[in-house]
Amino acid sequence: MITEFLENIGLAGWIADAIGDSVAIVPFLFVVFVLIELFEFYFADKIRKFMLSTQKSGPVIGSVISIIPQCGFSVIASTLYVRKFVTKGTLIAIYLATSDEAIPVLLANPGQYKFILPIILVKLAVAIPAGYLIDLICKPDLRRISATEVVHEKNDDGCCNHDMFSQDKKDLIIHPLKHTLNIFLFILIITLILNFFIDEDKITNFYQNSLLLYQIIQPIVSAFVGLIPNCAVSLAITVMLMKGTISFGAAIAGLMTNAGLGLLVLLRSNDMRDNLKIIGILLLISILCGELLQIFKLF
Repeated sequence: MITEFLENIGLAGWIADAIGDSVAIVPFLFVVFVLIELFEFYFADKIRKFMLSTQKSGPVIGSVISIIPQCGFSVIASTLYVRKFVTKGTLIAIYLATSDEAIPVLLANPGQYKFILPIILVKLAVAIPAGYLIDLICKPDLRRISATEVVHEKNDDGCCNHDMFSQDKKDLIIHPLKHTLNIFLFILIITLILNFFIDEDKITNFYQNSLLLYQIIQPIVSAFVGLIPNCAVSLAITVMLMKGTISFGAAIAGLMTNAGLGLLVLLRSNDMRDNLKIIGILLLISILCGELLQIFKLF
């Protein structure tokens, strides 16, 4: 309806389509982000303390929690890792499982629900064993902590620079509104660019009939792009997946390396040699997973 109205008043079809698609998901996005905010408000601090008390089960617990759409668990994980409260395996498992903006955007598009379960299953199936394997190879060096020790630093901020441990109930509405507006603008810009430069049918046909080399390169490029610590990247990957511009394998590779703001905290606070090792492992696992999905055409 919105698209038709915009076309009737003279807007070009590719612009009207982008605006119509973006506006249509705003109510769904707001509801999803309110639920996420409620989850963070009541459970973020409890989850952090639970992670501290169950260090040996870190890869499982961290992966499962990271699948739940929320803004800053990778930030919490990076802070805990720098202070030696969680292992390298747990940290990488959390990074691999983190969905950032992918799940909320898919939830806001009822026609794209088919991707949600495969993304969750693949991320968990890869993140949990990878976490334990990494800890088996890289022996953990953890700090011993008391049950009453608190780990909460002022730089533990989620997206939109909000405090994930805030007790101000106004944030239950204000932050979802800000986040919905930000994501709406990102989606609108990405969709406008895709609609202007890309003919969806031609891209789909090209991908289906393309050379093997192109199919091999897609997950590699996507994985490196996913390293950019910005929610716009996961949004772009998700929108391109929904439009058929990239394959499921390439999307998974990009979403696995996209650990949100967690990588920024790591780069700012951790030893650079260790950072490069973590990023290398993250890239290796994500690319291998993407390539396997590409080769066997799963999902």
